[in-house]
Amino acid sequence: MAKREEKTLGIDADKPGKTVLLMGVEAIARGALEAGVGVATAYPGTPSSELIDRLSKVAKKFNMYVEWSINEKVALEIAGAASLSGVRAITAMKQNGLSVALDFLSGLTYTGINKGLVLMVGDDAGALSSSNEQDSRHIARMLDLPLLEPATYQEAKDMAKWAFELSEKFSTVCILRSTTRILHGRGNVTLGELPDTKHHPYFDTSKIYAPPMGRASTSHAALHKNLEEIRRFHDASPFNAYVGPDNPGLLVITSGTGWLYSMEALKILAAEKEAGILKLGTTWPLPRNLLRKYLVQANKILFVEEVDAFLEAGIRDFAADLVSGRTWRFFGKSTGHINPFGELNPHIVIRAIADLLDMTYRPRGSAYQKACDEIASRYVPPRDLQFCAGCPHRATYWSLKDALRLDGRDGVVTGDIGCYSMGQSPAGYSQMKTAHAMGSGVGLASGLGKLKQFGFRQPVLTVCGDSTFFHASIPALINSVHNESDFILLLLDNSGTAMTGFQPHPGIDRNAAGDPAPRVDAEKLCKALGVPVTIVDPYEVTQTRDAFLIILQGGKGPHVVICKRECALIRATKEGALFKVRVNPDKCLGEQCGCNRYCTRVFGCPGIRWDRDTKKAEIDEAVCNGCGVCVHVCPLSAIDREACP
Repeated sequence: MAKREEKTLGIDADKPGKTVLLMGVEAIARGALEAGVGVATAYPGTPSSELIDRLSKVAKKFNMYVEWSINEKVALEIAGAASLSGVRAITAMKQNGLSVALDFLSGLTYTGINKGLVLMVGDDAGALSSSNEQDSRHIARMLDLPLLEPATYQEAKDMAKWAFELSEKFSTVCILRSTTRILHGRGNVTLGELPDTKHHPYFDTSKIYAPPMGRASTSHAALHKNLEEIRRFHDASPFNAYVGPDNPGLLVITSGTGWLYSMEALKILAAEKEAGILKLGTTWPLPRNLLRKYLVQANKILFVEEVDAFLEAGIRDFAADLVSGRTWRFFGKSTGHINPFGELNPHIVIRAIADLLDMTYRPRGSAYQKACDEIASRYVPPRDLQFCAGCPHRATYWSLKDALRLDGRDGVVTGDIGCYSMGQSPAGYSQMKTAHAMGSGVGLASGLGKLKQFGFRQPVLTVCGDSTFFHASIPALINSVHNESDFILLLLDNSGTAMTGFQPHPGIDRNAAGDPAPRVDAEKLCKALGVPVTIVDPYEVTQTRDAFLIILQGGKGPHVVICKRECALIRATKEGALFKVRVNPDKCLGEQCGCNRYCTRVFGCPGIRWDRDTKKAEIDEAVCNGCGVCVHVCPLSAIDREACP
């Protein structure tokens, strides 16, 4: 019975002292609960999304307000309003989202806050699910904000709670930054007490939260003074620690994931007596007294951190001002010992430490590595990213490809971030030609649509998802209306923020807590702007292609085409397949057909596979979602569909 209880304990468990298994992002959510948080907001973005996902499930139990906001700037503003009114708040975003929130954050930094306000940012080192691997720590330094980085799952929980206290003590936003392997990894976390917090919001109208008119520099000066006080506070932080000998031959300075990799490296190399590790949990402002204490004990310093040389650059600058009679040799990203891009891993850190300690380390013999390479080349085929079976985006791109070919004027398709970003790859028939930031596709299309005066004659189209439309595309669409830009916006409405876990957005009729909520109608919104709207069903490939072609060759833009079809993964949870699909073996000519395996080689739905024995295509019933789109693809009409009852 006890074992079963441990499996079901979640972030809301009122079991102080109990050890449970939590993801890093769940541990942060638990820390926020232990801090008595009242408001939590976010726009979904991997690897930060689970914070609101988890808090939304316990919001009613703790009398919290939890919101999926329209974008990250608004999310921070909602959380900021709570803080200014005396309610602790947390907001979450990924590194791309921090750029969206930066405008408000830079102003909030000058004005200060009231109750604790924590900004949790999940950096995607390695760009596993992002358009970049931007290092958010530079924002903390630029805006003079305190920055914390957990290195373990227990620390993620404890540091989140401590961040609220730090925020209140110094009347400032506190940035809690982590990366994918901490946020999405799991580890043991010992729970603390859950407070019985009663929120009594009140905005004190005797205060003004704004920089003095014409004298913002005075707020900036006060901010720097505050930062020096935070620096002294960081010197005594429980989240900074040193492990190793008194005078190490090599001092490793690290934070976040680098702590665990460095500990593992020293253990594997049996170098615990030769090297020491200084873990910094308070990475800005740097705890100078603590650094001074350990820097004077070593000559060789190795920095281990993700992604940029943030600690490396800051501590190098600090060391230049020290007068200690020592000459340091610094190693890290600047010397090539640690990769200046991508994720860390144990091998990278082991290799760096072994080199600096003049040790030989061979994880495997050359024969083993050669065998691995041979097996990989022979038996592990390369795989491109794919849309899910039944994805309406695949059907949309297929129709778009055909329409642009029939139009014959070399049309340009811009885009941005979402599942449909695969439109730039073979999965989307390489139709999408740009991908920068959410909403940028519409902005770029608006710009391209104004180049006719210079002789530009290519048709311009852009694609964006329904969540992206509300997040960042509306201002660019309004701009295009006012400036009469000529382009077509394909609004790919699949009824959810599909890329990050189907979180609701303003176009959905429910909120973060799952309660009914007013739905903002994208069609009515576009029509209210005076933009013509056409609605198509991507599964009806021929009609969709014809609609695209008519609009391409028709009137002047902007024109919005809403490609409306629910995500196949959402639909599968509510109803069965639309069609029973099969390949007629009598009609399919296989390799004898002039199509050269068109269905599996070009169309590429994972629900269709090539049978090596029969040399013909067949439907993989375990994968097929029954959308029926493939029926329109086969030139010999060898694929049949029958409506499901």
